[in-house]
Amino acid sequence: MYMKALFKRVLSFFGKKILNRIANAVVLHSKMIQQADELDRLLLLSGRQACRQIQNNKRIEQFEDVEFRVFSQWGEDGIIEWILQNLPICHKTFIEFGVDNFREANTRFLIENRNWKGLVMDGSEINMQDLRNTKLHYRYDITAVTEFITRENINQVISQYGFSGDLGILSIDIDGNDYWVMEAIDCINPGIIICEYNPIFGDLFPVTVPYEPSFTRFDAHHSGLYFGASIAAIKMLAERKGYEFIGTNSNGINAFFVRQDLFPLIEPLIVNRKAYPSRHRDSYNEEHCLTFAGGLQRYDLIKHLPVVRVDTGDQVIFETMGLPYSQEWLEGMSVNQ
Repeated sequence: MYMKALFKRVLSFFGKKILNRIANAVVLHSKMIQQADELDRLLLLSGRQACRQIQNNKRIEQFEDVEFRVFSQWGEDGIIEWILQNLPICHKTFIEFGVDNFREANTRFLIENRNWKGLVMDGSEINMQDLRNTKLHYRYDITAVTEFITRENINQVISQYGFSGDLGILSIDIDGNDYWVMEAIDCINPGIIICEYNPIFGDLFPVTVPYEPSFTRFDAHHSGLYFGASIAAIKMLAERKGYEFIGTNSNGINAFFVRQDLFPLIEPLIVNRKAYPSRHRDSYNEEHCLTFAGGLQRYDLIKHLPVVRVDTGDQVIFETMGLPYSQEWLEGMSVNQ
């Protein structure tokens, strides 16, 4: 009897402690959600102030002049806003794929600032469920889809969720088959296209990684530097599809294009439609630890790998073409030749 009573007292004591800890954790989680919501409001407010400031920049030297970052990785929020201030985009809809959980994305500020309707896709169900669990998902008309995008399924997925036809913005960032997927898309008519390019592939040759439906960046090479296509390849493809290049962000990762019927409206407003190299040092070793390779060290890590020349269709070893950088590109990479 004594042992049974003692057991009940111990259980009661520790049970209360556990319940108290759970209650404290719930309160802490609620406070963290509230703080995140308040932070988002402050970011949105500062972004809207930046929008008003760039309204004064009717004619710019290059996109660097209007860059600002609210939810985008670099300065894409400012670039997108400036383009929309100067182009009559009738369809307030977008598609972006490769968004992780949409916390950082090219179109996140767009949907909060301008209340556009969007389709976002990512290959991770965890990422998409994270988005569906946020206030953003019910406050705005956003469709979050778990899908590993390939050139075989992209048109079917877009059509399935009701986004085929005319579109405001298409944003492509899948760290892999970006060129091949962009080439395959034929069910939409976007006014603006944003596509990630790989600056380490340089500016001289139109090359991309060979197509592999299951391609993932770090499985392809441990450095994480072997993916996507060169800016020359993306520009060539966009022109073939009826789009004109208008510039990249200054960090050298996203290229912007407008449909040819809209191009005359924006061409006089940009003095230098420039493509930038990058100075990123996000390289990894085989243990997936950052190695901070920069400059030509990044090229040396992937030069032995195959690429496809999209102008000829030939698959070659990257280094056999020679150094893929112009002098201007090398200078932008802080490389002295």
